[in-house]
Amino acid sequence: MTNSLCNGHSNPICHTGDAKLTNGIVEHVAMTGENVNVIDAETDTRFNIDHSSGFRTKSILCLPIRDNNTKIIGVAQILNRTDGFPFDEHDERLFEAFTLFCGLGINNTLMFNEVSKAMATQKVALEVLSYHASASQQEVEVLKSAKVPDKRSLRLSKFDFDDFSLKADEMTKASLRIFLDMGLIQRFKMDYEVLCRWLLTVRRNYRPVAYHNYRHAFNVMQVMYTVLKTTNLVLTDLEQLSLLVACLCHDLDHRGTNNAFQEKSQSPLSKLYGSKATMEYHHFNHAVVILSSQGHNIFSGLSSQEYSEVMNILKHAILSTDLTTHFKVRDQFFTLVDSKSDWIVPQNRELLRSMLMTACDVAASTKTWKTQQKIAELVTSEFFDQGDKERKELNIEPATMFDRRQKDQLPEMQMGFIDGVCFPLYQALCNVSSKFQPMLDGVISNRNKWAELGRRRKTSITR
Repeated sequence: MTNSLCNGHSNPICHTGDAKLTNGIVEHVAMTGENVNVIDAETDTRFNIDHSSGFRTKSILCLPIRDNNTKIIGVAQILNRTDGFPFDEHDERLFEAFTLFCGLGINNTLMFNEVSKAMATQKVALEVLSYHASASQQEVEVLKSAKVPDKRSLRLSKFDFDDFSLKADEMTKASLRIFLDMGLIQRFKMDYEVLCRWLLTVRRNYRPVAYHNYRHAFNVMQVMYTVLKTTNLVLTDLEQLSLLVACLCHDLDHRGTNNAFQEKSQSPLSKLYGSKATMEYHHFNHAVVILSSQGHNIFSGLSSQEYSEVMNILKHAILSTDLTTHFKVRDQFFTLVDSKSDWIVPQNRELLRSMLMTACDVAASTKTWKTQQKIAELVTSEFFDQGDKERKELNIEPATMFDRRQKDQLPEMQMGFIDGVCFPLYQALCNVSSKFQPMLDGVISNRNKWAELGRRRKTSITR
């Protein structure tokens, strides 16, 4: 228990000035929570004074100190009004106000200590996480000395790149090729070993979920690379670097469940980041943790101004992959496209970067029919797993797209996604640059395939 102005506490003896006092008043207030106003301490049996000190106690005002839950956490006591009169009701009210401030102060101090302890615990946890989830030096050396394939043999700069053509190690080497081909290593003075370590660690920090895994992250970066190499958009080297890094990091530590699930389940992530763009904030913060780990800062060669800019772009780009955010801003983008606005304007460029992130994130809808079908199966598999959790763990009925019982509705669900998200976006981007046409053609072709599949399903039902 905390003691404020503890002169008079009987165990142990406390000293204030020249007084050496022992009494049971503090214990009484601490136990009962009552306010005690002693007019004549000499006659109060709860008070004993050591006359050898030469200090004479005439009057005492003793009040409990409470926390925000009214629990007694201390006692405050004052002695002897300076004018010689006993303490009155006015003194008691003033002193009560003082004890309220004492309670707030003590409570905040205790909270600060708890927060400090929690922060220390978190720091240790992050250090452990960083150690276990970081690439080993042996892995780094192997990648560092490996021959990086030519971009032509990989077909990296093609919109119809096969998302399943490369194994995990090959995707990491292909990522290196992208950085090399874009000239980013030389332009931003990247340490090659640090880049290798960063790429390997990013790969290790993706979970083996059905769809939102390392392969998806690499595929999104490959599409962004193709866009940057093909469309000749007016983007600076720093913007291109930020977007490629954002693509590879945009789903870090994805758990196979969406933002709505985090909120419904009141997961630790939702408590930490809130209900808006929960996972996207987590992905960005996880990217920052990796970049902040020893030997992983691929931006160390940037100036302070460049570093600040790249981190701002990185954060905005990752957060923009939240479709709720996309829907809020896409009409602004469509208006800019229709009015043939100048993309040199900073606000317009920010909007353009957001649309590019979404275009790359959902680019599976533009790939070959074989790839599109396979990815749709992976996405729905992950969605159905979430739906099973909602039904089993949260005792709620999942929405149609998460309901395994509605799997026959896949063609309709895919057409709805294409019509609502993909087609309007790629159509608008084609008005920014005609080089986006293969993506629009791809999404139209796949939409027709899904429509045909849906018709066949309905025909088979009616027979």
